[in-house]
Amino acid sequence: MRKWAYLAATASCLGAISPAGAQGLRGVVTSDTQTDEEKAEAPAESKNTADIVVTATRRSQRLSNVPIAVSAYSSAALQNSGATDIRQMAQLAPSLIVSSTGSEANATARLRGVGTVGDNPGLESSVAVFIDGVYRSRTGAGLNDLGEVMRIEVLRGPQGTLSGRNSSAGAISIYTKYPDFEFGGYGEASYGNYNAVRLAGSLTGPVIADKLAFRIDGVYNKRDGFLYDVINNTDFNDRNRYFVRGQLFWKPTDDFSIRLIGDYTHRDEKCCGATYVDTREKFDPTPGVPGDYAIAPENRIVSILESLGGVLPSQGDTYNRKIAQTPGRAYSNLTTDGGVSARIGWSFGAVDMISISAYREYTSGGAGDVDFSNVDIIFRPDDGNAYRKFRTFTQETRFSGGLFDNRLDWLVGGYYAHENLDLVDNLRFGSQYGAFASCRLVATINPAAVLRDPTASGCLSGAGRAVLTPAVGQAVISGLDRLSTINNVGSLGDVYEQTSTNFAFFTHNIYKITDTLSITGGLRYTNERKRLNARFNNDNTICPAQQAAISPLLANPAVPGALKPLLGGIVTLSCTGNSSSALNGVPIEDEISEGQFTGTTVLSWKPASSTLIYGSYARGYKAGGFNLDRSDLTPNVFATPTPASASNLRFDPETVQAFELGIKYSSAKFTANLAAFRSEFTNFQLNTFNGTNYIVQNIGSCSESLNGADRDNSSVTGVCTGDVGKGVVTQGFELEAGAYPAPDLTFNLGYTYAHTQYQDNLVGSDSGEALNAALFLLPGSQVSNAPRHTITSSAAWTPPIGNNGMEALFYVDSRLTSDYNTGSDLFLEKEQDGFFLVNARVGIRGRDQRWALEFWGQNIFNVDYTQVAFSAPFQGAGSASQVKAFGAPEFATANAIFNAFLAEPRTYGVTLRSRF
Repeated sequence: MRKWAYLAATASCLGAISPAGAQGLRGVVTSDTQTDEEKAEAPAESKNTADIVVTATRRSQRLSNVPIAVSAYSSAALQNSGATDIRQMAQLAPSLIVSSTGSEANATARLRGVGTVGDNPGLESSVAVFIDGVYRSRTGAGLNDLGEVMRIEVLRGPQGTLSGRNSSAGAISIYTKYPDFEFGGYGEASYGNYNAVRLAGSLTGPVIADKLAFRIDGVYNKRDGFLYDVINNTDFNDRNRYFVRGQLFWKPTDDFSIRLIGDYTHRDEKCCGATYVDTREKFDPTPGVPGDYAIAPENRIVSILESLGGVLPSQGDTYNRKIAQTPGRAYSNLTTDGGVSARIGWSFGAVDMISISAYREYTSGGAGDVDFSNVDIIFRPDDGNAYRKFRTFTQETRFSGGLFDNRLDWLVGGYYAHENLDLVDNLRFGSQYGAFASCRLVATINPAAVLRDPTASGCLSGAGRAVLTPAVGQAVISGLDRLSTINNVGSLGDVYEQTSTNFAFFTHNIYKITDTLSITGGLRYTNERKRLNARFNNDNTICPAQQAAISPLLANPAVPGALKPLLGGIVTLSCTGNSSSALNGVPIEDEISEGQFTGTTVLSWKPASSTLIYGSYARGYKAGGFNLDRSDLTPNVFATPTPASASNLRFDPETVQAFELGIKYSSAKFTANLAAFRSEFTNFQLNTFNGTNYIVQNIGSCSESLNGADRDNSSVTGVCTGDVGKGVVTQGFELEAGAYPAPDLTFNLGYTYAHTQYQDNLVGSDSGEALNAALFLLPGSQVSNAPRHTITSSAAWTPPIGNNGMEALFYVDSRLTSDYNTGSDLFLEKEQDGFFLVNARVGIRGRDQRWALEFWGQNIFNVDYTQVAFSAPFQGAGSASQVKAFGAPEFATANAIFNAFLAEPRTYGVTLRSRF
């Protein structure tokens, strides 16, 4: 672990520079009508972050007057840092982490240490993302280039009143720039290492003077990949995308306006490759003594891969960024995202109305070599039968106004959303799966390499067949022979069709008790209904045959108990993830319906014009749903699927109760915001990949002691007979400060301390089911991807050059993060040390920024770190954590190997920009 002396010393050095608050907007408006948005954009920018106008409460207010924890960032702040999507924005926001895993569609956003792993499309994010007021149902949709933005707001803590369900950890709201009634535009071109080319521009102006305006934004982004495939001589994790957005803004009167937006994003990229992060085999050197492990001279799984022609180019050096993929297994996937929206603002009398209607479609391909090796173990072919598609319609209408001489600022509204989700999967065993699987089992029986021959039936050499036949019996040998024939079979197109409908009614009201004391009350009722229909088409007939042959042996008391795990292992490898024809023709249908109240209460006081003090309570909610993974349809591979088994895919809604105390100070030269928070999550939705399938459980805590049964190696023991309460608690504080000693100089600093912890005595649902054995490390531990300490900082200096209006730019920002674990199961192999990232930009600008030339670098010290580490699919079993905890006999060895999705290396380049 990194020493905190280093971290503290670095923090003190950074105290003079800092997080990137936004360069904001002068002036204050009182409602969120279109006219106010237009007014909010027009005034000259202020360096003081407290001046920025935000709409976090669906009303336009200065950031310093909003009694919630919210950070706001303008286009200038994002441009300086080089952020073009919400993932890069994390460099500026200390409480935010955004990572992407198996594809750009699988993004995860976390606030205050809380989020939802994005690989499984059945789970929605705990951090809601809105772009121009339109909800994006999966975080991956926010990884697109954004074009020019007005500002981005990061709302921390539950936002269930105004942002709806699926904002239990917070919300991110992105506001793009409006059309202008004066002709203008901009263009920029950037070139950087990895042959990166980015072209962006916009054009805006009047169609009908003072009545109708247009705007067009476009971005083209292309670069080489950060990973090199040594087998196929190509690169992975490249960029090849374009984005276009068109707008019309009609304002026939000051009281009425319509904004129409249409956008489309096209991405055709090879994402995402993974390197090897740990390929060692661990064993228990002293059986009966827990807490230790040792490293074996070689890993039998690695030996098997190499015997099949496997190349592990990153073995021993995760960050050499070399990978090896199976020839002929496509990994380039097309992702498209587009939609239209209409925003109507209408003021009639003393009432303002906002209506936002939107329809969106999002499709992302899923073809790929998903074992992340050049041995052909398992893959998704590029035949059009691997994708996820969302079609979403949303409608929100709000009315607001004032009563009692404007002492009451009231708001009421309604919301409706309908989404069709199609997940089509064609996961298939590769041409070498049979040899690999049978060799893996032979090596489990006896690790001696001389007994294995991947070219022979059952992976048994002549010596192996002679030695193992009398030792394990003919039933095991026959099972191995049959197992070795499983090649090029699997799903021909599993289809999950999920329809989601929800509606909500809400109210959010601010009442001025006195001129300095206000109380806010908000309440929302949400009704959610999801319907699932799934059907399966699979040509793996060997799995049912293995089941039929071996099941009677497992039930036969005459069969020695020592053989039964081997027989069960054969069936498990034959039916990995229930990838068999056993589910063909089985109707999988289910429906869930739920209603939840969420809301907030805030008491705020302004003892002076420069100071705001507030305390709040909020209840948030994240919808339940279905685990869209076939492996959870039956309790085990021997069970006979029935229509009722679809209920095994269900997971329950997640709820949170949150408390917050805050103080905000704002003056012309200095601002500071301090918030202390505590959020308690019940039925926390956890998604874990265990190397074979996705484990989805609702994490809660039993009111009675489980006597360590939640920490054992059993998925059966540890059932709760008492009450089930909160399973995850995050608490801590956040500090944001800004200093503006001169008109051309700004410093910002942000610090988040988040103690995000699982409770003790954990169970897997609110009904008290036992915690899955793979999650034995969770009780009492720090939640994954939740660093205790994060410090962000930025400094910008724009001194004039002569008297001709030119200016220079000197900018730097940084992010310092303490240690955390990147895996939901918290295995040792997935730990990430603390790291320190720095971005910088220098340049020269003409008068009124009519032109600019800037040189920039991101991650300029080329810091290596991992976004997510995970168990390599099907490649071994067990972790050092299990050897330490349980040891012999079951975990005498752990031979699973681990992969990593790496973060981006250092990038640098030059940008030329012009505005007119």
